[in-house]
Amino acid sequence: MSEYDKRRETRHKGGPAVGAAGSGTIITDERAARLVSALGPRCIVLVGIMGCGKSSVGRRLAQRLGLPFVDADTEIETAANMTISEIFAVHGEPEFRRGEERVIARLLQEGPMVLATGGGAFMSETTRREIARAAVSVWLRADLDTVMARVRKRPTRPLLQNADPEGTMRALLEKREPVYALADTSVWSREVPHETVMEDIILALEDFLSLRPAPDAA
Repeated sequence: MSEYDKRRETRHKGGPAVGAAGSGTIITDERAARLVSALGPRCIVLVGIMGCGKSSVGRRLAQRLGLPFVDADTEIETAANMTISEIFAVHGEPEFRRGEERVIARLLQEGPMVLATGGGAFMSETTRREIARAAVSVWLRADLDTVMARVRKRPTRPLLQNADPEGTMRALLEKREPVYALADTSVWSREVPHETVMEDIILALEDFLSLRPAPDAA
């Protein structure tokens, strides 16, 4: 059983997670450097539904690994000189998705970095192909209750501007999760400190890249 799976099993049994939240003791500098070396020129791309924590966790992951952090939605807004909501309102979702594909393809050429993508980005076969070529993808999984608690704090999400945002979110999860599952690896995002999820991502990446942590770092 991998270290990540052991940690997840312990947590599901109600025991303490390995490494106290925010302790910074799980991931040593040596392990971080080994992971970055194994990645080479590849990016780490975070995918998942809106509200799963891609940007919040991604910033911490990038800082821990000494890599740049880039939010694809921010780059799209900069390129268009409009907010995401404005792009949806003026040009519609299809045009937004085309621009999203172009921006992500460009960013992947600038790696290595930690790249947080929008909730619908991974639905594009073109984008999935580009990510597979130039990155390792991580699906941040989150249940309906978790994401709804988070997105209610930001009422500007274009796809939730309707009379039944929870129903819309449920439908999005049902449609998108089978595609998110195509990511290289996955980690559960939940109501714990971001540092805990960040450490889970590093453990999952170590497993995916077949890295073996030093004995004194386990």
